[in-house]
Amino acid sequence: MNCKLVIPLIFCSVMGWPTEASAHGAIVEHKIIQAVEIKATYDSGEPMANAQITVYAPDELATPWLQGTADELGQFMFTPDVVGSWQVKVRLAGHGEIVSIAIGDVGQKSPKSTVNPLQKFAIAGAVIWGFVGTALFFSRHNKNAHS
Repeated sequence: MNCKLVIPLIFCSVMGWPTEASAHGAIVEHKIIQAVEIKATYDSGEPMANAQITVYAPDELATPWLQGTADELGQFMFTPDVVGSWQVKVRLAGHGEIVSIAIGDVGQKSPKSTVNPLQKFAIAGAVIWGFVGTALFFSRHNKNAHS
């Protein structure tokens, strides 16, 4: 047999054997939360960068629930865990404000209609078809009863 044919066949056979490939997997986790974002600015519109933020829970207005610092844009975020009126105090270099934030049912999303017009048309058609079918059923049943 010709060596010129045998060597390429052996090479292709060996290289074609399945091997296990290794790759890095990735796990991405996320959590959807309802949070309150505070944006503190001066009257001029300039952000209150690094302002001191103190948050008081509705059930304990004397003791801070959370203390932190706003970012360079005057923003701060917290996630309330109970329903009620939360007090947020913002202070920086003698300036500041205390605001009351009403929090409704935590974790409940506001109801939004996600039904498009085509779906509404299909629902209306199904309801009408149901009425027609029911009427035909009972009209047929009454004719058989009188005969």
